[in-house]
Amino acid sequence: MLELCKNVLSRVCFDRKLFARELAKSVRYLKGDELKQLHNWCLKQFSRRYRELIDQTFLQVGVA
Repeated sequence: MLELCKNVLSRVCFDRKLFARELAKSVRYLKGDELKQLHNWCLKQFSRRYRELIDQTFLQVGVA
């Protein structure tokens, strides 16, 4: 499931609204270690463009 979430996020990163929606879905689907892995991956891949959005989304689920 983690790889699917990464794939979807990579495909929608051109649009902020789509990225936010898909990131929220991904956070709901994943648990535990996969959630932490997704957080780290998102920061590496998209922090230049969506750092605030990523931080805000993961703070809501207690991953930071």
